[in-house]
Amino acid sequence: MVSVQLFSLKTLILLPSQISSSRHDFNRRLSLHSLPSSVIDSFRSRGTFRVQSQKKGDTESSTFNLNLPNDFKSKIHKSLHYKLVLGCIPLYVMSRIVQKIIHELPRHIQNAVGAGLPFACASNSLNKPSLGGIKWNLARFFFLFNIRLEKNVATSLVVLVIACLSFVVIGGILFFKFRKEDQSLEDCLWDAWACLVSADSHLEQKSRVEKFIGFVLAIWGILFYSQLLSTMTEQLRDNMQRLREGAQVQVIEADHIIICGINSHLPFILKQLNSYHQHAVRLGTATDSKQTLVLMSDTPRDEMDKIADEFNTDFKHIDILTKSCNLKMTKSFERAAASTARAIIILPTKSDGYQIDTEAFLSVLALQPIRRIESIPTIVEVSSSSMYELLKSISGMKVEPVENITSKLFVQCSRQKDLIKIYRHLLNYSKNVFNLSSFPNLAGMKYRQIRLGFQEVVVCGLLRDGKVNFHPKDDEKLMETDKVLFIAPLSWTQKQLLSKDIETENISVEDEVETSKQSRLQKIIKRSKMFLSKGSSDSVEGPRETILLLGWREDVVDMIEEFDNYLGPGSSLEILSDVSIEDRGRVSDSIGSGKIKNIQVSHQVGNPMNYDTLKETIMHMQTKYRKDEEAIPLSILVISDRESLLGDPSRADTQSAYSLLLAESICNKLGVNVQNLASEIVDSKLGKQITRIKPSLSYIAVEEVMSLVTAQVAGNSELNEVWKDILNAEGDEIYIKDIELYMKDGENPSFTELSERAWLRREVAIGYIKGGKKVINPVPKTEPISLEMTDSLIVISELEGDQPSTL
Repeated sequence: MVSVQLFSLKTLILLPSQISSSRHDFNRRLSLHSLPSSVIDSFRSRGTFRVQSQKKGDTESSTFNLNLPNDFKSKIHKSLHYKLVLGCIPLYVMSRIVQKIIHELPRHIQNAVGAGLPFACASNSLNKPSLGGIKWNLARFFFLFNIRLEKNVATSLVVLVIACLSFVVIGGILFFKFRKEDQSLEDCLWDAWACLVSADSHLEQKSRVEKFIGFVLAIWGILFYSQLLSTMTEQLRDNMQRLREGAQVQVIEADHIIICGINSHLPFILKQLNSYHQHAVRLGTATDSKQTLVLMSDTPRDEMDKIADEFNTDFKHIDILTKSCNLKMTKSFERAAASTARAIIILPTKSDGYQIDTEAFLSVLALQPIRRIESIPTIVEVSSSSMYELLKSISGMKVEPVENITSKLFVQCSRQKDLIKIYRHLLNYSKNVFNLSSFPNLAGMKYRQIRLGFQEVVVCGLLRDGKVNFHPKDDEKLMETDKVLFIAPLSWTQKQLLSKDIETENISVEDEVETSKQSRLQKIIKRSKMFLSKGSSDSVEGPRETILLLGWREDVVDMIEEFDNYLGPGSSLEILSDVSIEDRGRVSDSIGSGKIKNIQVSHQVGNPMNYDTLKETIMHMQTKYRKDEEAIPLSILVISDRESLLGDPSRADTQSAYSLLLAESICNKLGVNVQNLASEIVDSKLGKQITRIKPSLSYIAVEEVMSLVTAQVAGNSELNEVWKDILNAEGDEIYIKDIELYMKDGENPSFTELSERAWLRREVAIGYIKGGKKVINPVPKTEPISLEMTDSLIVISELEGDQPSTL
């Protein structure tokens, strides 16, 4: 018996009765030819019919056939509504499945949250009515999708591909369902794909249902490809933006130099590195024609590219890559290939000293987790000696802090007019520079043999155990671990003396040392008293001077302390600036704490670029000290604002140059005799133009000198100790001293003889100034030099001045 129940326009279910397992092949076709028309009419009216058939005498189930009449079948197949309903069945089933998943998903999530998963507080928001829960979950789904899409544009591409494949599969199944002719499912899928990719393919379909399905696929294909094109365009734009920012790009370089930060020191550092690599190429020691530099900063990439393009045009031996990133993140340095770099330079970008040191410390900490960082020198510009010691104490890293002592350097250069030129000479790779080299084959020789043996260089001292000694004893023996400090051109190769020449020099020195010493002592000036003691002794007083300082910044306190080390009691310093007295409180605190002993500091509030204000200040100072019987030298110094130096150095130079020229004009009109008129200038070209027009004026490019020191330390980190000692008032410094301290009138001594006389005064002679022209490391050194008594000798000494009293 077979029972069949047909539900109109919904489902068709065939329920077979008990069929024997031995009958594997049967056809379920029911013949309706024998049915009366009333039965069919009853089916049409009620929508259901039942047919029962049983053959008497048979114990097994027979094959039953249900054949619909031809007119009835034609009506069904020709009914468009019937076909559309059947075509929507797969979509209806899929929608029901999706609804079922969405309906059951909150319950499963809630159960999982209740089991102890994170974000347990989300269970309250999921506990909602059925319809509201579905809406909330759909909104949540689109919210998470938008977040993902915001983070990665490629998410939209993945969704489009999935939707495209889904429509191809659904369209292929529908084609396979409604086509009369026999066609494989594969061909139907390809036809669905053709309708999706080509809008006119649906016109090739035969039946109306197929055309309708093709039309839907064609519309979706147009939407799909437009969305695909926009997604790919947005993804490309996003990738290009990341490339322009450079934050996500991994640098694949080795032996490159990383520079972190942009400030006024950057142009001079790049110039120094370009010059160094240029000489390395000429000497054949360079591994590449250009030195790769990676410039990292939190500045927008567009601004960094403009700066890099300017420098790449001017400097032909460096190639600058830029990365806009966070300098406090380890990932930023990993992407810059810090583990394979030659050196890392960290520059300050803030004006406040505490901010400078804090950012430098955080950048160093970000470098610490990087592998092999302990072998890479990290040069960090800091503002205080305390931060210098703190960075040096970090283990596992080769940190070389460079203390920014522009204030102290400004004081030194303001007291000696040509000193800034000497510093620039010693920091120029195309000229004579400081070198540190080891000579293991000369171990055991006396320092005097080394000092007099090298005729093409000036031996300045020894580097032993990380400390520089400019004044070793002549009988001190050279150790294998020692390094000789000397001044020579960068192209000078390490030349070692022959043993025979050294023995000859040793014998002559031992025979002549006593007689030569007595003869030389009679021709030099003994260092009995000093005008400028640098605070080394309470019994020695410096000269009395008056200084007018135009401008203000935070390190003015350091300048005053440095002046106090050189000047004697009764000296005065007056500050003219538009900064309020309250903002200058640190100076008063320093004076009150007893740090300043020899200088009396006073303040004036006003704009140094205002003619009347500056004139009134100069007249006040002239009247104040006119009553003194002894003439007190007056110096007018102009400094730049720190904010202007970091932001726009050219603006700071313009203001400083204008104030300097204005002060010079006022002094000429008032007849005031000024010993020194100097200004801090960042751009050395502008400074040269000013001195060319007004020879009585001088400029001090302290920012350039500090930048060159940083770049030189990046090339050889051991030179950091050398420059730290030279630029510090407590150590040995470079001085320009009168030649009358070393020779008598009418003498023509050689430079070697002058060096020996300076050695008796505990000084190291490195050159001389003749007729206003400086000569450092003169060659040959044994030939006589015709010097006038107005000329000078350049020496490295602990003390600046001497009282000219002969022995």
